[in-house]
Amino acid sequence: MKIPKVLKNRDTYIDRIAPFMRKSLVKVVVGHRRVGKSYILYQLMQVIKKEESNANIIYINKEDLQFAEIITYKELNHYILSRSETGRMNYIFVDEIQEIEDFRLAIRSLALAENNDIYITGSNSQVFSSDLANELGGRYIEFRIYSLSYPEFLYFHSLPNNDESLEQYIHFGGLPYLIHLPKEEAVITEYLRSIYSTIILRDVVQQKKIRNIAFLEELIAFLANNIGNLFSSKSISDFLKSQKVDIAPNQVNEYAIALADAFLVHRVRRYDIASKKLFERGEKYYFENMGIRNVIAGYKIKDRGMRLENIVYNHLLYCGYEVKVGTLGSEEIDFICSRNGERLYVQVAIELSKTETIEREFGNLLKINDNYPKIVVSGERFYENSYEGVKHIYIRDFLTSLLYL
Repeated sequence: MKIPKVLKNRDTYIDRIAPFMRKSLVKVVVGHRRVGKSYILYQLMQVIKKEESNANIIYINKEDLQFAEIITYKELNHYILSRSETGRMNYIFVDEIQEIEDFRLAIRSLALAENNDIYITGSNSQVFSSDLANELGGRYIEFRIYSLSYPEFLYFHSLPNNDESLEQYIHFGGLPYLIHLPKEEAVITEYLRSIYSTIILRDVVQQKKIRNIAFLEELIAFLANNIGNLFSSKSISDFLKSQKVDIAPNQVNEYAIALADAFLVHRVRRYDIASKKLFERGEKYYFENMGIRNVIAGYKIKDRGMRLENIVYNHLLYCGYEVKVGTLGSEEIDFICSRNGERLYVQVAIELSKTETIEREFGNLLKINDNYPKIVVSGERFYENSYEGVKHIYIRDFLTSLLYL
């Protein structure tokens, strides 16, 4: 096969996947549509070809009509076996595998052969977390692909690191294909709207067999306009009822999970710092891609704080942190971040010009009685570097600092 040329490499992901190449673990690459999963596969193929020029690479892309006849696990298994070779490594790549009925049965069988190095991608986490966990047990490892980070955005678009570039990133988001479009709001908005529609129809409505599409759209709009606010399914249901939209809390919960499974939103749970326990109720929602969020809710000045909090959350995920919302008594900590046994506490503020804002944002962190790093990220460059030992960092410096990568 001819590997499509990769114009811009995303080496952060390749570096994460590389230690597991040629191992008998199925590499599962997930993320929402057009986030760049296919090009991660192409990059991996290029790495393999560079190291093994005559490598036996078997590639299937279920969005390509060339592979339309592969509908069930039997056809998938037959196609791959007919192109496999004994006595050498077979590098198997299947893109958007959730389009193949009962695909997990074929993958389970193929994974039994130690000379099969398997990579699959998908756009719905529920398909993988339930089906693959049952069929493969501990024999797979998942890699989540996100929209471009801010440094990747600068690299892809050949932009300088300045406030204007940051504003473009926050406004249009980090879908890789934007490099091929003119920097015109109408054009980019139309593209983002088409991706949003595809995610909703194919990865939410079809996957979950959702019938009440009108309510689903109401829920998405509500979440887009309330980024970073704490909600429960009941509180969302109560609000929508006040807007003449009658929907039960259990259905709100079901639809919210469906949106998270399709990677449209992140659903973030609350963690009590004192008792070290997760709350059973109450969570916050952030959007995976800010451009798509802005298409839904608009790009309004009053939403600047929401957008800032969202991109900080997304960057923490990109850096490999597991992130929760923190609670300490009556106080809220925006993000509790865990990675490799270490912890980081983060507060987010638009500006730090008012005394009460400084005392709230830094004061909440100072109440945490441990020695892990604590930082306040703000949209204001010229505030002091620290406050009573808590570090302050300007948003653009936070998004590009190697300290957090």
